[in-house]
Amino acid sequence: MSNIAALQAAVTADEFDREPTAAELDAIEHEMPVILARVELLDAQIVTLDRPATELDQRRIRRARRRVLAARRALTNQAAAAVTGGAA
Repeated sequence: MSNIAALQAAVTADEFDREPTAAELDAIEHEMPVILARVELLDAQIVTLDRPATELDQRRIRRARRRVLAARRALTNQAAAAVTGGAA
């Protein structure tokens, strides 16, 4: 029986064993409003999994969806402004 421990280093890529770069962390921080809005939407949807949605639950889900759309719109507008140099 051969030992594959010595071959493990050749099989495992070093790129996946690293920490996020500063650019990747900046990108995550830039997208954080969208991430938080999606988490809020997911929380609102999870509440309604085990019971029928009340009017209050439906309102909460609608508000959360609007927040996701607003955050995505803001992120897209920021990216477009960065590309065009702010001349929109």
